[in-house]
Amino acid sequence: MSVPAVPDAVARELHRKSGASAWDVSLAAFTERLTASAASRFKGGATARELESYVRALHLNDLALACACGAGHDRAWEHFVREMRAALYAAARAIAKPDEARDLADSLYAQLYGVDAKGQQRRSLLDYYHGRARLSTWLRTVLAQRHIDVVRERARTVPLDEDSQEPIASAPAPADPDVLRNVARVQRAINAAVGALEPRDRLRLRLYYAQRLTLAKIGRALGEHEATASRNLERVRRTLRQEVERRLAEEHGMNAASVAACLQQAVEAPDLDLSHVLASDDS
Repeated sequence: MSVPAVPDAVARELHRKSGASAWDVSLAAFTERLTASAASRFKGGATARELESYVRALHLNDLALACACGAGHDRAWEHFVREMRAALYAAARAIAKPDEARDLADSLYAQLYGVDAKGQQRRSLLDYYHGRARLSTWLRTVLAQRHIDVVRERARTVPLDEDSQEPIASAPAPADPDVLRNVARVQRAINAAVGALEPRDRLRLRLYYAQRLTLAKIGRALGEHEATASRNLERVRRTLRQEVERRLAEEHGMNAASVAACLQQAVEAPDLDLSHVLASDDS
């Protein structure tokens, strides 16, 4: 079974929702990216219903931005650098030595822009972004893999001192594809579960996790007693957990043990993105 084409009406709707026209990304180019993303996801084929459900769940704004940047759109690149640079530097500081972090982040820009070490044009790394995760999450994963590659290359080229008694640190193991797949599945389930919450419950999450208010202050903000605020916050968390578990089971055919293992992998993953829980409804 092959992957069907994205219906024209759906492609036009998603092109409009993504804001692709603001970056001069044509409908044809955007549809091609949707098709490439679906082909990457459904290697064994998909039904028309599965395809439409999949493309509608993509991070469309990020996908449109990646399309524009990959095509060399100057204004899109200005926006990309303005929005992503700080997060990239923070991610680099988290995985590399302080004196190497900035160089690690800056070196990624050439690959994203599509220029090799000799200054020659090549395919932009952004062409491989399929929109399944947020662009910021994908960039952190790419940055981590680049760091692993640098460490490995250094280990191959630096001669060993036979008299040295210092232990040699091994390079971090590459991320397990199955773990990455499960983290992405949990991410999508969380996105959908949070989106289904009432605005007041999303506000509870923002006040507690983003603004780090005490339960007493949250209660005052929402006109509730502190104990009520505590019970409601626990209710929201329980609802999210149950909804995520339900989606993993129904959408991916997981049993209870597989769901539990999948959630544990996600909890331990540094790339799980919860910013949508903390973002304003107006953003």
